[in-house]
Amino acid sequence: MALNPFDQALFVFGNRQRDKVKLLFRERNGFVVWYKRLERERFKWPTHLKDETVTLTGQELNWLLDGYNLKAMQPHKALDFQRVG
Repeated sequence: MALNPFDQALFVFGNRQRDKVKLLFRERNGFVVWYKRLERERFKWPTHLKDETVTLTGQELNWLLDGYNLKAMQPHKALDFQRVG
């Protein structure tokens, strides 16, 4: 990671399978990690990137986390589970 994790920025990392994402940011007294794992489908990660980093607006980040393909603007299907097993 060429960027400074102590900067006032939100860092977003996705795994190879694109079913998990971690967000990392620094507060004044420590780091905060937010993690999301999809039960089905995959995050529509931007693939047109030449660099490993991209700058997103807050709205684009919300769209990415909601499952939207930033090009096609279609969300993941909603799942309504009644139990876990």
